[in-house]
Amino acid sequence: MTASKRPAAKAVRAALTPPKGKRSRAPKTAPVGAVIGWPPDEDRVEEIFSRLAGVMPDPKTELDFVNPYTLVVAVALSAQATDVGVNKATKALFAIADTPQKMLALGEEGLIPLISSIGLYRTKAKNVIATARILVEKHGGEAPLNRADLQALPGVGRKTASVVLNELGIEPAIAVDTHVFRVSHRLGLANAATPDKVEAQLHKVVPEAWLPKAHHWLILHGRYTCLAQRPKCGACVIADLCPSRASFVGI
Repeated sequence: MTASKRPAAKAVRAALTPPKGKRSRAPKTAPVGAVIGWPPDEDRVEEIFSRLAGVMPDPKTELDFVNPYTLVVAVALSAQATDVGVNKATKALFAIADTPQKMLALGEEGLIPLISSIGLYRTKAKNVIATARILVEKHGGEAPLNRADLQALPGVGRKTASVVLNELGIEPAIAVDTHVFRVSHRLGLANAATPDKVEAQLHKVVPEAWLPKAHHWLILHGRYTCLAQRPKCGACVIADLCPSRASFVGI
């Protein structure tokens, strides 16, 4: 390993490896598994996604939404929050404010009580109302469905834009959240130290045919099977293809 690559590899291990001592009930980190070289074998990658497609043929976001605008809002609200928690809040919210115009009329004071169960709700309320104002004033009251305009909205970063564009079938984007980051490293699909770099690596190694749904397969696999602290290797359809499996058997 060259000197230039050592800091990145160390950063990945530091970010994913739990500290020594008693394991926390709510760990902020997760064991990465084996240290794996990159790029991965093409046939193994093809088989990984073929099997994931077999058990999840039509994966979708677990966030509830009724139109592109509410999808943008739901994804923005989901930062540092669970999809389940966001859905509980947006059920009432979208019943009365499912357009930028209605959201703007609701205002921060009306929005805050509806999303107060979600983390960072005051900041998110400010951003949602600011976004609604921009959409009304600059985009005809519609959510813009291109990356540049989406990322220009308050509280909408690259990850949120990627989720929206992928879910609506506009761009085969891969939003790298904590699940995608973890699963990609464990499977050897990526070894970079930052989400943006992992995203770039995934776009290089995931076969084109699987790209439109790769984001969802990796997230759902990480959410329900390849868990952070205790992955369910015994129930995993790609366990025999995972170079990290040996690191977790018996934990």
